[in-house]
Amino acid sequence: MERITEQEVLQALKNREMQVYYQPQYDTLTKSIKGAEALVRWFKPDGTLVMPGSYIPMLEETTAILELDWYMTERVCEFMKRQKEAGFSLIPISINYSRRHVQEEDFTEKLCEIVDRYQIPRKLIIVEIMESVLEEKAVEVIALIKKVRESGFSVAIDDFGSGLSSLSFVKDISADILKIDRSLLSGNCEDEKERIVLESIFMFAHRLKLTTVAEGVETEEQLNFLKTCDCKMIQGFLFARPMPESDFINACKENTKEQAGDYFEQIQDTYGALNLLLDAVLTCYPLIIMVNLTRDSYYMMAYENFTTQTCSSTGVFHELIEGGALSMHPEDRELFINVFNRENQLAAIARGEKYVRAITRQLGDDGVYRKVETTNFFVKSPYSEDALAITLSHSLEE
Repeated sequence: MERITEQEVLQALKNREMQVYYQPQYDTLTKSIKGAEALVRWFKPDGTLVMPGSYIPMLEETTAILELDWYMTERVCEFMKRQKEAGFSLIPISINYSRRHVQEEDFTEKLCEIVDRYQIPRKLIIVEIMESVLEEKAVEVIALIKKVRESGFSVAIDDFGSGLSSLSFVKDISADILKIDRSLLSGNCEDEKERIVLESIFMFAHRLKLTTVAEGVETEEQLNFLKTCDCKMIQGFLFARPMPESDFINACKENTKEQAGDYFEQIQDTYGALNLLLDAVLTCYPLIIMVNLTRDSYYMMAYENFTTQTCSSTGVFHELIEGGALSMHPEDRELFINVFNRENQLAAIARGEKYVRAITRQLGDDGVYRKVETTNFFVKSPYSEDALAITLSHSLEE
């Protein structure tokens, strides 16, 4: 293989030999185009195609990679401006940015300047950062992503699962999109362990309100499995390979009539139905607690827009009840303790009761008492003989 030099690449950028190819991203259910990823393709004057793998690694070793990234940003914005002026609706475009931008102090300012110069809505430019960058420079990347998002751009974590993925990064980084690496879709998702891993990834992504994109989708079997996992978008050869600008425009034109997708198709699988159900439950009950009465422990699953947010997300259950009683109106504390103390609930289970419930007045963080209905439903797990309960609590007053 002929060795490519940095100077050759920089000259190619100057001569605009580098072209932007677009790989569409499709809604998993409706199969409508919802976005695209911008990918570089280098065509020499004689028509020879130089694949990125022959020069990107070399550029990554120097600051020359920055020149390529900014070149791609300019070309994408030029394209989007032409589409906008022609009256076409714009869709989000993802652009890959090297780990070296972490050291570029004015990265966000420069990104804003380019995008604003072409009068493109910032929300339509998605900044893609590879998972491996998070592992190398976690603190710096977290700060950069925060600044980029505060400036109005979306952020995607690319190639998730390609390395030693750390869930702590996903927890700490305020990203918008999680792109699942093709390596997790080996074969046709027939391996049980592989399916379990993927299902878990999509579940926590859903809970974190991250949009999921599966990369490298090549078979109908993979697509069908991803539908059951509530994967939002797919990108891969099954629907489209990376294509030049003209072909991408035609693909978008042919795809303008979005198919709504049958509601029952969206919930026919257990996973999708459970996610819809979970969203509905969280809307009605902003406080949900999973309780293990046998082991005297609890885990708080949700805690949004509730009257008070002063207790820990995990801990000892009887301490939770004691602390909760202190937030009740003095006249309601005895009722609260009698209904929800651990011993009385274990006794209720022994009597065959399905739940216990109480309405009390609870002091909110704003200093106002409000009526709150709390219900502990007793449940059984197929994996344990422990006495379990799920607490659902909501305010009866707006």
